[in-house]
Amino acid sequence: MSDDDDPIARPRGVYWLPNLLTTGALFAGFYAIVAAIDLKFEYAGVAVFVAMFFDGLDGRVARWTRTESAFGKEYDSLSDMVSFGVAPAIVTYQWGVARIAEYGPLWRRLGWLVCFFYAAAAALRLARFNSRSATQDKHYFEGLPSPSAAAVVAALVWLASDRTNIGLPGLILAFLVTAVAGALMISRFPFNSFKQVNPGARVRFTHIVIVPLAFVAIALHPAISLLLLFGCYALSAPTLWVYRKLRRRARSAPQA
Repeated sequence: MSDDDDPIARPRGVYWLPNLLTTGALFAGFYAIVAAIDLKFEYAGVAVFVAMFFDGLDGRVARWTRTESAFGKEYDSLSDMVSFGVAPAIVTYQWGVARIAEYGPLWRRLGWLVCFFYAAAAALRLARFNSRSATQDKHYFEGLPSPSAAAVVAALVWLASDRTNIGLPGLILAFLVTAVAGALMISRFPFNSFKQVNPGARVRFTHIVIVPLAFVAIALHPAISLLLLFGCYALSAPTLWVYRKLRRRARSAPQA
């Protein structure tokens, strides 16, 4: 019996709205790669954040409209790999490797190895997330989410895009940040997902004031503001882990 004769057969096709948003994220990631190849690094950095915007919408729209599907999850994961794995790695490669190669072939090799490490870490992070999504605590992410890692790298390149010569120390710092972002993606640090936040709950007035101030800072100095914002989030879990370690050690130390 064919699917057309089966009364309980599921309809063919995909839900257009969430997958259209995913396509928007994929296009932005692709554009970031093209912009980097054309040496337009500011545009490349902005494109990564545009991809983050669409990526943040597609899942929420799918849940709100009850149009979640296995196809959508797989498509979203592939889009994330392009936008938050391959794109930041190529942007960093195009921006930094040519510059650091001027200091010797060893620096060039280290540069492109860091870029590959970041891309591989993003792939591993996404594979682990997909394989554990059914059993993982929804309040936390295991490892730094790939969009946040991409935001750190993209904001750093965006910030440095208008500086023609940042020197070897600046280039080393940029590649070190990229490598740390990749390592945090495959780490086991628990990062807050903020999914437990209730948008309808009451909050203090001071918390409301922080939101427009953050938007003003991003509007005035977008690159450095976004770098600080996502950089603090990336460091939050390791910092909390070190704090808890030191606190336990202080408690277990014998009293004089």
